[in-house]
Amino acid sequence: MKKSIEITPHIETLFGTRDENLHILEDGLHITIDLRSNAIEVHGATIAVERAQQVFADYEHLRRSGHVFNNGDLNSMLRVLMADPKATLRGLAEAGRQRATGRRTVQPKSVNQRRYLEAIEKHDMVFGVGPAGTGKTYLAVAMAISALLSKRVNRIILARPAVEAGERLGFLPGTLQDKIDPYLRPLYDALYDLLEPEKVDRYLEKNVIEIAPIAFMRGRTLNDSFVILDEAQNTTSEQMKMFVTRLGFNSKAVITGDITQIDLPNARRSGLLEVIDVLKNVEGLNFAYFDDSDVVRHHLVQRIIRAYDEHKTRVAEQLLLLDPDPRRSNGGGNRAAQENIVSSNETEEIDTRE
Repeated sequence: MKKSIEITPHIETLFGTRDENLHILEDGLHITIDLRSNAIEVHGATIAVERAQQVFADYEHLRRSGHVFNNGDLNSMLRVLMADPKATLRGLAEAGRQRATGRRTVQPKSVNQRRYLEAIEKHDMVFGVGPAGTGKTYLAVAMAISALLSKRVNRIILARPAVEAGERLGFLPGTLQDKIDPYLRPLYDALYDLLEPEKVDRYLEKNVIEIAPIAFMRGRTLNDSFVILDEAQNTTSEQMKMFVTRLGFNSKAVITGDITQIDLPNARRSGLLEVIDVLKNVEGLNFAYFDDSDVVRHHLVQRIIRAYDEHKTRVAEQLLLLDPDPRRSNGGGNRAAQENIVSSNETEEIDTRE
């Protein structure tokens, strides 16, 4: 099927730098887009061509209604569209407006990010589990700010376990807040990126936004709040149970973590690992999982995460080759070698840092 679409004075802004957005449509829909002097010719299967036409129509409608696409947003939305046949450009843009944080709208950059945002909107408790750089914490903070500004909650509480990533910081001078702030700095970074600095400072001063180590949560019932637990892989079993039972009326909780970066002395005691198994069948909450394809940092981060996963797989295969039947208990050399590899693998998991 061939379809011609007239080029309006502003439609060229959809093309992107070096027509990169058109290339996304071509690759995702398996179509060919030819640029003419006053029209765009789209060649391909009927359904694919009609979908491309809908993208152009949605873009024109959004432009006429005053929607402004921030840097990179349109490119990200087109990638989500190509991965989800049911999504529309207009639907993604309008959903982003409802998640405005003051300085910017929140747009998912992958299908898993979109599912994560929708899960937060629909459920009172959501677990975001995945590698570094997938937007777990940033999107959760953005959704919390959106809920606060739209008066769906009265305050935001951001918590993190105070665990060093390998090094020993020792005695830190200053007040209690001075001592714990280094552990919580990533949460401050997200806040200042999403809100005007003056507004962040005012909210912090009035305790409308509270940032604290998870140890400060014990004994509290959190009503009318949006509560986020970051770096949850570094909570103990007791801390995780304490946190998930703090939820009060008209509140939401988002728990984020990366189970490949556990900094606890004993990685097997991670509260996040346990809660995934304990609560997997509980109705009313949601587990959202990310992988390296969702990484929105430097392109090298995707490759690094993939390399660590491949290394872990190779070590597991070595275990099977050394002793294909782990139930044997003959105490021979194979068993000793297996224990050495297990010990080495655990150390590597614990020492894999952001």
